[in-house]
Amino acid sequence: MTKYLISFPSGVMEFPEEDFAQVVADSHQVIRDAKAAGVYVFGGGIDESIDPVRVSADGTVTAGPYERTGELRGGYTVLELPTMQAAHEWAAKLAAACRCAQEVRAFGYDPES
Repeated sequence: MTKYLISFPSGVMEFPEEDFAQVVADSHQVIRDAKAAGVYVFGGGIDESIDPVRVSADGTVTAGPYERTGELRGGYTVLELPTMQAAHEWAAKLAAACRCAQEVRAFGYDPES
């Protein structure tokens, strides 16, 4: 099976402040459902209070992300699923729970990982 990254960038969730508790409850329920289905690998949100860095082979630490990629912020979930269609179905559940569209990407197969 393929692992899929389902994610959204920071700032795209739009809902009234009073709906926050429901958004949290809904998104947690999708994760519980994924765990119950045996497809959950891991997930979470990027800690935006910690700035990204790049670490070179010699251990040199440079502040900031690669220029061409910009900031990686927001939330993500990795699921292991049999098809891209299944990934789209789970992404739709997450989109409904989080109140924003989700980006879906497939990880390439690597027998060593």
